[in-house]
Amino acid sequence: MANSALIALEQYWFSLVPFAAVVFLLALTSIDKLLWIIVFTTPLSLNLEELDIGGIGMFVPTEPLLFGIMLIFFLKLLYEKNYDIEVFRHPMTLAIFISLAWVLITTITSSLPVISIKFLLARLWFIVAMYFIGTQLFKRVSNIRLFFWLYIIPLSCVAVYTFIHHALNGFEERPAHWVMQPFFKDHTVYGAVVAMMFPISICLLSMKRYKRYKPILLIFTLSILLGIVFSYGRAAWISLVVAFIVSLIYLLKIRRAVVFSITGLIVLFAVVFWFDIIDVLEENKQDSTSENLTEHVQSITNISTDASNLERINRWNSAFRMFERRPVFGWGPGTYAFQYAPFQSSEDLTIISTNAGDMGNAHSEFIGPLAEQGVLGLLTFVFIIVVFYVRASHLYFKLPKGELRKIVFYVILAFTTYLINGTLNNFLDTDKASIPFWAFIGIITAIDINYKRMLSEETPQVEK
Repeated sequence: MANSALIALEQYWFSLVPFAAVVFLLALTSIDKLLWIIVFTTPLSLNLEELDIGGIGMFVPTEPLLFGIMLIFFLKLLYEKNYDIEVFRHPMTLAIFISLAWVLITTITSSLPVISIKFLLARLWFIVAMYFIGTQLFKRVSNIRLFFWLYIIPLSCVAVYTFIHHALNGFEERPAHWVMQPFFKDHTVYGAVVAMMFPISICLLSMKRYKRYKPILLIFTLSILLGIVFSYGRAAWISLVVAFIVSLIYLLKIRRAVVFSITGLIVLFAVVFWFDIIDVLEENKQDSTSENLTEHVQSITNISTDASNLERINRWNSAFRMFERRPVFGWGPGTYAFQYAPFQSSEDLTIISTNAGDMGNAHSEFIGPLAEQGVLGLLTFVFIIVVFYVRASHLYFKLPKGELRKIVFYVILAFTTYLINGTLNNFLDTDKASIPFWAFIGIITAIDINYKRMLSEETPQVEK
């Protein structure tokens, strides 16, 4: 009766109470099942802000569920006190704790505390769900495979939906920016996520245990590949090229000294010939609005006329100016979009520049923290990445040939694709990128701690 009265008053929230009660009970009794529901619904989640529902920037149903899971986790941790101590002792956990501690400190000193608190909570619920709870689930290799399936299946459906939607618009470049809506905000985040999950689809496709499902996996892989191609996401394309180069480093077992030496030479070359490189890049006039894929690729290095590239440079320069003003604590986590406008230079402004803070963030997972959390914000994030590659590489070369080693290899490649995307964009404030990102870290940590038992579990399935 109360619900009927509220509906008559156009208040529909009470209808969600039974659903919330079921979710709460599920979280108490089977938190793993609730987590799998979150993973499956992530590619399909909707942003309330994009739907003009109350102006709330929240992804549903994932973020409310993640918030609930976080509360349940902390309550269980407080009363049961039986969490896996090996996870707490792991170097990756230490790196995450250091990062979270600095986010908390810079939230206290933030120029916009409310915004920063929301950022901290969102970062917490992603890490709690996909790392602290995830590491417990990923002790079983079967759960790692399940995570892959639960994310790949709905993402493939979104890719097919996008492809059909794009086909109805003649595969033109401009519609490519919005044909993935309402599931993805734009083509950049869509391209980043499909690129990140492409190595995972290859991983499943290469597993002998799924031989009977190869036709289905081929369809999934092809749909994701088409999603990458027709996303017109240049960062996504670059990320796959870099992931391929990284794969050669592991497959050919190239020594770290050689890798570091070549990397150092490239950096030295870039520093010495920086102005010459800029002169060459400025000669490129190819615009990214071209519908020809070859010309679209050529536009990647256009820093003289391409509005997208120039706006990215504008955002980076603004971030550096913000960093110069507050180099230690920054302006506060999540505050860049609200604070960068006064730091734009007139010479950097483009036809798509705005002071409203509604056209994306700092366009970099590295430069953004520099402006928002100071130099330590950048260093703590880089520390997480370094620990990931050190532990993952150690695992890859230590594990025998087989399914577990294969999982580590493809997770490294998937993680790499996001880092390349993260150099040019930033999407860790969205569920679609953040859930697989932290899950990959959780997978490597879980394998690092439990690989001996996991190998014995998978012995009958070891691939020669």
